[in-house]
Amino acid sequence: MIKASGLSKRFGARAAVEGISFEIPRGQIVGFLGPNGAGKTTTMRLLTGLLRPDSGAAELAGLDPQTQRVALMSKVGYLPEDNPLYEELEALDSLAHAAHIRGVAAARIEPRLRELVKRCGLQDAVGKKVSELSKGYRQRLGLAQAILHEPELLILDEPSAGLDPNQVLEL
Repeated sequence: MIKASGLSKRFGARAAVEGISFEIPRGQIVGFLGPNGAGKTTTMRLLTGLLRPDSGAAELAGLDPQTQRVALMSKVGYLPEDNPLYEELEALDSLAHAAHIRGVAAARIEPRLRELVKRCGLQDAVGKKVSELSKGYRQRLGLAQAILHEPELLILDEPSAGLDPNQVLEL
């Protein structure tokens, strides 16, 4: 499902990722562990095509994230560490907008949103602007956006950031 071969990325003189190689088969749950600055987020950005590697290659779900990024995004759900959201939209409008971008069929959007509100515990966020949501609800909204198109592969970067212990267990 995921293959990295000799991935390297430098930012100026600093090597963020140096020659990393690994394979993760379908159906596995894997965590990247390491101290701050170890290259975990950079690796995820390389895998999803958000960053171009200085050397090496990646493959996710049989696709090259550098040359097949649009096709890849239909198969991958990604919750980045910084979780960018449209502050001025209401939570459900934000999800609906993401559904349109992800190519979810129009007839499927409304039932899918209802399902995600329940599944991700977003009931209290309905009717509120994203700018009014707590960090925990923003994370839940980001997770809902990452899974709304029912991806084959889910990549989560710091998914429990900003959540209290009970919310982490729910997640």
